[in-house]
Amino acid sequence: MDCPRCDVELTVEKHKGLEVDRCPKCDGMWLEHHELGELEDSVADDIPKGSLMTWSYGSDLLCPHCKDHLKWFRYRYYDVEMDYCEKEHGFWLDKGEDKKVLEVMDKRNKDLKRSASAEQNWEKFLAGVNSKGFFDRVKDLFRR
Repeated sequence: MDCPRCDVELTVEKHKGLEVDRCPKCDGMWLEHHELGELEDSVADDIPKGSLMTWSYGSDLLCPHCKDHLKWFRYRYYDVEMDYCEKEHGFWLDKGEDKKVLEVMDKRNKDLKRSASAEQNWEKFLAGVNSKGFFDRVKDLFRR
């Protein structure tokens, strides 16, 4: 397979436990369709990931597999633009976009954990509100 950017032959290498095709010239990488999810799972397994894309636009790049034009999209509403094959052959990540994907998923993982913790604290608070002791304490504040 050749690089969609440089037309240089891609080399196979290990990256985060995956075999990916990387361009030795521009350092971009081709991920097979399922490998993007596996890359995300390397930092954020078992979390709801949300929408991958909502819209896409034409690209000048060609799919290394089928040679059809790729389309680009904004990854999970973040400021990361990547290209993909509509026939689900895979995703093209320019240099550094793999790190951005991992940062997005790590942030999402932390945000979801923080949200879950806030929900648990809110439930504890509400349980305390429903107790007689809580209302007695509030009344005592106004009696002073």
